[in-house]
Amino acid sequence: MVDVQGNGLVFLLCVPRSGSSLSTVMLQNHSRIFATQEMWFLMNLVDLQKADSRPYGGSAIIRQFYSAMVSDEGFEKACRSFALEIYNGFLEGSGADFIVDKSPRYYYMLEWLDRLFPQSKRIHLQRNPLAIAASYKKVNRHTGEGFELIHSLQSPTLNMKAVDLTLGMLRLNDYFAEKHEHAYEMQYEQLVSSPQEEMEKLCGFLGIGYEQGIEQYGRFLDSAKSNMFYSMGVGDPFLSSHQEAHKGSVNNWKDILNPQEVEMYCRIVGADLFHRLGYSEQLEEAEQWTGIRYEASPDQDVIQRLTRQLSEATGCNWQEGYRIKPVDIIRNEHTSNRDDRAKIEPEAPDPTLAALATIRQLEAALRAADNRLERGYTERERLKAQLASAHSKIQRIKSWIPFGHQISAWASQRKILRGGKS
Repeated sequence: MVDVQGNGLVFLLCVPRSGSSLSTVMLQNHSRIFATQEMWFLMNLVDLQKADSRPYGGSAIIRQFYSAMVSDEGFEKACRSFALEIYNGFLEGSGADFIVDKSPRYYYMLEWLDRLFPQSKRIHLQRNPLAIAASYKKVNRHTGEGFELIHSLQSPTLNMKAVDLTLGMLRLNDYFAEKHEHAYEMQYEQLVSSPQEEMEKLCGFLGIGYEQGIEQYGRFLDSAKSNMFYSMGVGDPFLSSHQEAHKGSVNNWKDILNPQEVEMYCRIVGADLFHRLGYSEQLEEAEQWTGIRYEASPDQDVIQRLTRQLSEATGCNWQEGYRIKPVDIIRNEHTSNRDDRAKIEPEAPDPTLAALATIRQLEAALRAADNRLERGYTERERLKAQLASAHSKIQRIKSWIPFGHQISAWASQRKILRGGKS
């Protein structure tokens, strides 16, 4: 079962089109692992406070409630409890004691994941960035949606596929930059070349024994786990057409992308990303194909534009260069929390808790007052703008009428002569 620190929970972290569906369909065949298709629900939880427009209304009230009444600590605690109910609900009756949450785009909230479940295991699934871009183009061509790499990277509005291929890749690269006891790196290319060996190593990281044949997912198609996996209808649409891993998509990026797309993409993400992930040979091949040697660092103009677009659309603000918390910090926090709980006598009233409750109530009242002042100022500015617009409209109407000022004066004089009657 998953506990409050995240023991028993495994996050498979990557951007879409990295091979996460293939990894999951293998892992789910292990008797001690529950792994299904993408869940995504933690992203919904982290954005719960934003309260999008609903048919029944109340969006402003909901946002006010979270901002004025609910502390960050209380919100995280509630989200953790909800997530535990979901995860452990899946584990109950399954016979498994590990659950894998495979949700591409969890790079959106890495800081929050660390706070929510600091002891969770985290797998970094890597793939040649050019192959990921090619997979986007191939899959979207198959589904009829279409995907233009250059257009996406240059889009003046938010394009999440462009964010995946740039900000997502770079952010995960920073997050896993240092070795960590709870982190494991796995390459897609190695997985499809030596699936049994990679599954053996991955099981070793999780602390469970390898079970023979789990990588041959075609043998498990009639299982309840496989039925749930394929019924979700998300992930790789080509996965079900094969019985086991194959290397057909490893080096096909040159058959799908053109030199202009490769040139722009490599220039934007920079050479360091390829070197850090272990794809220096693929970068060299791209440089020879395009005739360009790429700078080490990403194109900051493009990266800043994409970051601004994402922030404006979602309200998220990432910590720059964020990395997974070191093990000693996690252990110290865990020990401190455990010691603090041990010191508290359940029956004895604690004046500190009462004082903290009072402080939280006062903080909530202060936030509510601040929000009212802010809304009052906003309303005042809105009315001022509305008044100015009305004056401007009146002036425009007068300018449209020939001799407007003379007619107004003449009408006023007639009203006076007639004793105020028009």
